[in-house]
Amino acid sequence: MHKTEILQKTIDAAKKRRGGKRHAFSEINPAKTALLVIDMQKYFLEPGMAAEVPQAREIVPNINRLADSLRKAGGQVVWVITTFDENIYENWSVLLKLFSRERCDAMIENISKGGEGHGLWPDLEIEEDDWTIEKNRFSAFIGGSSNLEEKLKKADIDTVIITGTLTDVCCETTARDAMMLNFKTVMIADANAAGSDEDHNDALNAMARLFADVISTDEMIEKLS
Repeated sequence: MHKTEILQKTIDAAKKRRGGKRHAFSEINPAKTALLVIDMQKYFLEPGMAAEVPQAREIVPNINRLADSLRKAGGQVVWVITTFDENIYENWSVLLKLFSRERCDAMIENISKGGEGHGLWPDLEIEEDDWTIEKNRFSAFIGGSSNLEEKLKKADIDTVIITGTLTDVCCETTARDAMMLNFKTVMIADANAAGSDEDHNDALNAMARLFADVISTDEMIEKLS
């Protein structure tokens, strides 16, 4: 599990913006809340995969606890999974400037439908009433990535809890866009995972300053109950 460190300067900056309060959302209405579980797929969790995030396996119990608590409280659990195909080379060609062709090929091979790494990690506890949403960009909310925003707003959901991997990539970009689409946004410090403690904490501190509340699994479960 990552050693989370929210810096004092981050806390001070958040309090300054929020009129002395560290957190923006003191109360959560579970019936209007969705738990977004980002990219907890075999490609990111399976040992030996090109995009393996070892710490992501360690957050599975916390994600399962959060999902169980939210379901019992009347909220919605959403499994968000990346799904790429060959079209990415044309409609997201800049990716080839940021990743090698070999790494892009590995992503497409593994996280296309039917790919070895596409499925959710088997230790995750998924139930029939949960949603599964596919996205084709790092953020689940950017235009054209998925239908997540539409489904959440149709269900009268105004709050999202962000968990999954990687903290500093798909989780952070999804959380930033969620806030700017007018969702109350909370990131769970010990239910997100990145490639290192530094990457994890850099993302959480950036989010805690302005975009979201950053709290623990236990704190969120207490709010839900």
